[in-house]
Amino acid sequence: MNTDIFGWDIGGAHLKVARLDASGNVSSVHQLACPLWRGVGELARSAAPLAGMFELPGAVHAVTMTGELCDVFATRADGVRAILGAFTELVGGDARIRVFAGKAGWLSPREAMSSGGGAVASANWLALAVHVAEQVGDGVLIDVGSTTTDVIPFSAGAVRAEGHDDATRLASGELVYTGVVRTPVASVCTRVPFRGRWQPLAAETFATMADVHRLCGTLTERHDLMETADGGAKDVPASARRLARMVGCDLAGAAGLAEMRQLAQYVARRQRGTIADALALVMSRGGAANADAPLVGAGAGRFVVAALAAAVGRAYRPFEQLVGAGSALGDAVAVAAPAVSVARLAWMAR
Repeated sequence: MNTDIFGWDIGGAHLKVARLDASGNVSSVHQLACPLWRGVGELARSAAPLAGMFELPGAVHAVTMTGELCDVFATRADGVRAILGAFTELVGGDARIRVFAGKAGWLSPREAMSSGGGAVASANWLALAVHVAEQVGDGVLIDVGSTTTDVIPFSAGAVRAEGHDDATRLASGELVYTGVVRTPVASVCTRVPFRGRWQPLAAETFATMADVHRLCGTLTERHDLMETADGGAKDVPASARRLARMVGCDLAGAAGLAEMRQLAQYVARRQRGTIADALALVMSRGGAANADAPLVGAGAGRFVVAALAAAVGRAYRPFEQLVGAGSALGDAVAVAAPAVSVARLAWMAR
């Protein structure tokens, strides 16, 4: 009988899956493009390369999600029902599925769908935070993903978040809609210093933060799974061309490339500033027990967390070290941290 546990983080843009062996160690991690805004059928299409996982008798599938927010669903409850219904079909029944519901514990898909989905919707941050808090004790978790950033204080092994759902987390600063891949540049700042003056940016999605971080040399290409803003190439010249369009220019040779690299550095600093402001707000509430508690970094943009830790004089702990992931899996584990966490929580609760 197979005793592996699979953790699934079903997002609006990505599907992340972590597999644990019988000892609770991470044996594999996958991140796949899953644009659920096109319809719930994208879940089956994205999961097709992983079909063998559903055929393992005895394996447990632990699920968390954020994909219910996609505007293809009329309400978040509709999204929870649609996603869990589609996932249950993939597994071939709900007997081996455990849905993470925070304080409500583990629910079957049937229970989660009939409950209205409130405790299940967008709970991946909580699964991650609970796991990190249990491992570290005191600190602040900062998960910088492709689209959003979570800033979650914890102390004495417990999560001390003020918000509990998307609306209250946005209001508290614990959820910030900025990420290192999909975020439009125009949402990070409205003007940039350019050729000696403040240049307004076009309020268009001509370029994304993937272009900015590619020009800065901080983007790991395997994290950029979506199409570019113009459907073009994912290389430095194409990113520079897209960023130049944000200031109403065409890219002009080597000098233009240097200009765009400088501009990208400014935009990246503004994004770090936004996350730093959220951290300052969260820390001002005293949710992390002591001033020396570390920042725990997760996500494709955890390099931002390392920089913030250095700036505020705190220790930095990458998520992958908490789960003992070796160098071969470390990056994948950090990017899929909620999937790893929900799997580990299910393993501990077995």
